[in-house]
Amino acid sequence: MTNLLPQLTAAADEAARIARGVTPDQLTGRTPDTEWDVRTLTNHLVLWTSYNFELRARGESVPDDWQQRDFTAEPGWAEAYAQQLDRAIAAWSDPKVWEGEVKMGDSSMPASAVAGMILLELVLHGWELAVATGQEIRVPGTVDAAVLGLVEEYAEMYRQYEGFAEARPTEPDMTMFDRALALSGRDPNWSAA
Repeated sequence: MTNLLPQLTAAADEAARIARGVTPDQLTGRTPDTEWDVRTLTNHLVLWTSYNFELRARGESVPDDWQQRDFTAEPGWAEAYAQQLDRAIAAWSDPKVWEGEVKMGDSSMPASAVAGMILLELVLHGWELAVATGQEIRVPGTVDAAVLGLVEEYAEMYRQYEGFAEARPTEPDMTMFDRALALSGRDPNWSAA
């Protein structure tokens, strides 16, 4: 896997834009993930794609108590998320970070694999947040292609850990992004309405 920094940067910018579009009255709304409301989804996205991502570049991980933190209850949370995404991308801009392994629990993974996981988090959960709050996600073709490739490569592993549902049917005329959504078990036509 190659250095995904350009795709991560574009996906982080889009996730920040989507977060800024979330209004307080939407936080209790439903999402494509039937177990999460908008608040839970947003807190997951903020924690893992910004704070966790920056700390992983330094060989650290988020404190356990942050997993219960309600970022959306904090004033200016969307701007804080955007700034934290910038810090995470800056941390991963160091070429040395991409050369090593990143500790994940009791084991280590190549940094590029961790970056791929974060790209999936940014884009797939970013899409969920966008559609749950009446927004559209805008992902460039290079991001689409990378996400589809990652989904195709890792879907079965993600399903083992219940990160993806069973794949949905795909059609030949689907966009790359819709194909990635379907292969990850998401319904590209899901609507909050």
